[in-house]
Amino acid sequence: MSPVHIPVLQKEVLDFLNPKANENFVDCTIGEGGHAFAILERILPNGKLLGIDWTRELIESLMAKAGSLNKNLILVCDNFANLKNIVKRCGFGQVSGVLFDLGLSSWHLEKSGRGFSFSRDEPLDMRFQGGVTAQEIVNWWPQKELERMLKEYGEERFAKRIANEIVRSREKEPITSTLQLVSIIERAVPYWYQKRRIHPATKTFQALRIAVNDELNNLGRALPQAIEVLKPGGRLVVISFHSLEDRIVKNFLRENSRKGLLKVLTKKPVKPSAEEVKVNPRSRSARLRAAVKT
Repeated sequence: MSPVHIPVLQKEVLDFLNPKANENFVDCTIGEGGHAFAILERILPNGKLLGIDWTRELIESLMAKAGSLNKNLILVCDNFANLKNIVKRCGFGQVSGVLFDLGLSSWHLEKSGRGFSFSRDEPLDMRFQGGVTAQEIVNWWPQKELERMLKEYGEERFAKRIANEIVRSREKEPITSTLQLVSIIERAVPYWYQKRRIHPATKTFQALRIAVNDELNNLGRALPQAIEVLKPGGRLVVISFHSLEDRIVKNFLRENSRKGLLKVLTKKPVKPSAEEVKVNPRSRSARLRAAVKT
């Protein structure tokens, strides 16, 4: 079956995970199934893949598409921060590899209608599943908290100016849509900042999404569980898309290498080739790190 979106660094993922017939794997962010189906092809006839995603629509879509592979595919709608519990609940053992692809799926950006993209006019939601919305954050958080969020989660150099403009704007009317927020950001930042290759709203939208879904804490909780569920010789592969995630992964691998729990396979993060970036521009910021459980 053919995935809808283009999986990032697919060849490298398969090289590092090295899936073989009848082995079991966990894809913690199965999304639209790009990596998962490539792994499944290698682990047939009796290998199993446990696919986790926090977005119910994606799980339901994959269930409908799995066809003859559904005996090899176990799908769970849950937060990967509960990895160990999910694996136990599914009676899923002897895990040869765990994959995290921390990027947003094409579906989230193009079809979800939840305001993940700053180029579409959508409600400011940004939730993968339940919880507080981006709209509630921009309309109710104090200015200092907004500024802190933009600095910490977005590494936004104009955090203070953007937070100030958000507060001024919401005093006039509630901020409810993505394009409304984009115009607030554009008013807050200097003209030259709007003319760079990266859209001026990129970091604000990143920060909001991280805050809404508690993404960094979830990653920090999930990584140690990945080591626990892997069998000795099992492999861990993580693809991150911004420096905050990559730093968490790098430090985690280094620390557990020092403890003798992991052997790191990537001295430096693996980046997509120029050809891949040309075909799939969204892959440009991807960074892959891998390790094997000792």
